[in-house]
Amino acid sequence: MRSTFKILFYVRKNYVNKSGRVCIMVRITLNGEIVQFSSKLDIDPKLWDTKSGKAIGKSFKATQLNTTLDNIKASLIHNYREIERQEPHVTAEKIRNAFLGIAVKKQMLLEVFKQHNEEISKLIGISKSKDTVQKYQRTYRRLEGFMKHQYSINDISLMEINYSFITDFETYLRTVCSCGVNTTAKFMQLFKRIIIISKNNGWIHADPFANYKICLEKVDRGYLTQGELSAIMQRKFKIKRLEQVRDIFIFSCFTGLAYIDVFGLRENHIRTSFDGKLWVMKKRQKTSIQSNILLLDVPKMILEKYKGKLPNGKVLPVLSNQKMNSYLKEIADLCGIEKNLTFHLARHTFATTVTLAKGVPIETVSKMLGHTNMKTTQIYARITNSKIGHDMQELSDKIQGMDKMLTL
Repeated sequence: MRSTFKILFYVRKNYVNKSGRVCIMVRITLNGEIVQFSSKLDIDPKLWDTKSGKAIGKSFKATQLNTTLDNIKASLIHNYREIERQEPHVTAEKIRNAFLGIAVKKQMLLEVFKQHNEEISKLIGISKSKDTVQKYQRTYRRLEGFMKHQYSINDISLMEINYSFITDFETYLRTVCSCGVNTTAKFMQLFKRIIIISKNNGWIHADPFANYKICLEKVDRGYLTQGELSAIMQRKFKIKRLEQVRDIFIFSCFTGLAYIDVFGLRENHIRTSFDGKLWVMKKRQKTSIQSNILLLDVPKMILEKYKGKLPNGKVLPVLSNQKMNSYLKEIADLCGIEKNLTFHLARHTFATTVTLAKGVPIETVSKMLGHTNMKTTQIYARITNSKIGHDMQELSDKIQGMDKMLTL
């Protein structure tokens, strides 16, 4: 659709100065948007031709004034074309500001990103987790490093970010930073969110991510088999710290709670419910979704072991995530488990080995994990061969005798 761009000169006849002259105004109209400003020129109202928007006559003063008005018009047209060439969205206000020399402050990517990170840092413990904030901070540092490496600049205007900038950043992550496909995708997702925020604020009008697709590889997330889980449960540890880490890990294997939720677990989260049994009733730190989990015998035994031994209502002696994962690797070696044992593996094990493989419906598992989307649960959980065998045996029992109906 073509733009409707018009320039009109007119006088304000109702505002006559002491010399009996009136100010010549400039009106810019672009696609229905109107802005107006003073040309800083004045004229005797009797010498103004309203129809042509010029001074009447061919006197030296009239000719000089009309030439000045023509120059103003030419300058405005030039500004319009330059803004149209450089920016995706032209407004009458931008044309006026460019003519008047009013510099519009350009929003810079890292400035906006830094401000965003400072704002969400205030929400830690309220609506944002520390881990989420750290992910944004890492993305900020990656972008900062990329611009210095690729363009030798410290920052870039949001208006200058284009498809090429995005793909160059992806290449930088994959090559210079040696990031995997999914790690790269996570950085790109957080970068895209800053761009969306910028677009919503009106700082940019086109989305440079419009033709860019963020790709994730499907990953078969690990979990412990029943044998591996039993090996850890039955192992006696001479070192107290390993025993405690094992206990907390097993607790998570039988509750599905993530590290941050186990870390924040308090006595008031353990409640007797409608059935007279103990439940964990707690909102997930990551999503604020309520998660209700019936306490099985194993996690109840672990809670009983540490009952009354910890301060501030804590129920388990949880260390930092880094230390937990470090000690879990020692536990894996002692138990002869070759998998990369991390705390988050406990959540996967709960979803797969402890629940789904034992016949718990995926809808129930999803609710206990605090998911809002079944697809998320499907990432954590797998249907194991033993589950398939169990289900098919049940089917075989139900259709027993049907083979006698077959005539061969």
